[in-house]
Amino acid sequence: MKQRTERTRPSRLAPAVACVLALAAAPTSTADDSTDRSDRWTIFRGDPQLTGVSPASLSDRLAPVWVFEVAEGIESSVAIENDTVYLGALDGILYALDLTSGELKWKYEAGAEIRSSPSVGTGSVFFGDGNGVLHAVDAKTGKGRWKFEAEAEIVSSANVIGDRVIFGSHDQYLYCLAIADGSLLWKVETDGYVYGTPALSAGRAISVGCDGYLRLIRVSDGSEVKKIEIGSYVGASPATLDGHAYFGTFDNQVVAVDLDKGELIWSYENQERQFPYLSSAAVQGNRVIVGGRDKLVHAIDASSGESLWTHAAKGKIDSSPVIAGERVYVASAGGEILALKLESGDVAWSFEAGSGFTASPSIAAGRLVIGTIEGRLFCFGEAG
Repeated sequence: MKQRTERTRPSRLAPAVACVLALAAAPTSTADDSTDRSDRWTIFRGDPQLTGVSPASLSDRLAPVWVFEVAEGIESSVAIENDTVYLGALDGILYALDLTSGELKWKYEAGAEIRSSPSVGTGSVFFGDGNGVLHAVDAKTGKGRWKFEAEAEIVSSANVIGDRVIFGSHDQYLYCLAIADGSLLWKVETDGYVYGTPALSAGRAISVGCDGYLRLIRVSDGSEVKKIEIGSYVGASPATLDGHAYFGTFDNQVVAVDLDKGELIWSYENQERQFPYLSSAAVQGNRVIVGGRDKLVHAIDASSGESLWTHAAKGKIDSSPVIAGERVYVASAGGEILALKLESGDVAWSFEAGSGFTASPSIAAGRLVIGTIEGRLFCFGEAG
């Protein structure tokens, strides 16, 4: 295992997260979903619909192949494209690393903490920072292309569609900018932080936030198509599939919403442990997988909202699970990374990192990449 480093001293722990104060890292997006995605992970949840599913296959014998360390913690997830890993860290730097070796290609200084997971599209890397600036950086050279200033911190990751980039801010707005120059095309005001990444489906942006509403916004002009009352703060990003959205809330529930009808179709709640959900769900077929602050991974029937199985982790789970093949990969604040069998929830593989996680796995090209709250970025591949 190779180890790359940008520091020799241990980093401080990342701050705790909460919806009204600060939440868990948000999802990002991909600009072109028409090609094979197995070697790319260009958005926090893997695709514009935020399903949290990777078409890549991973070995059953995973081991660290390299580790890269930064001067502060890591709360956001990485993007992967063209054999490059894009990492935003709490030291205010965006790093570009070689996926194979972990070697540093370039770095870009944002000037403020980065909790927004970077997105890659149309040759640029997009991410927000703690000062409320959305940055567009050349993906090959690391040179800045343009900046857009919102009025408060940006933790939401950007989603990319055509010539537009869409994201939320703590200033209570959902923004749409032109990719070419960062000019404002439209913005939609909400009544609370827009913490999570908006999903994209059927020409609409699907956004949930801390005002207790799910909004469907027409991408072309920013008009509000639907406003659906959820009745609870939401820090997670919506996973969308077949006209439905799935996400957890601060009122200890995971819910499913019919986007066309504008109706809540079921809600799931752990009757024994009442804790919020900051983890964003992964959805595939008839399964919704989500982590909870109750220290459980939950598998839920997408049609009925009934529990399929749960798995107890060593700590709360703000990290969002990723499905790849017959496994679901998830990390906990207890410092473990797990590969669980999708059918049963049984452990197929595990790794003890020695530090907790709020970042989520990114899976591409046979590699799993994830960073710890103390600032160590692990890249896993086939052992040996």
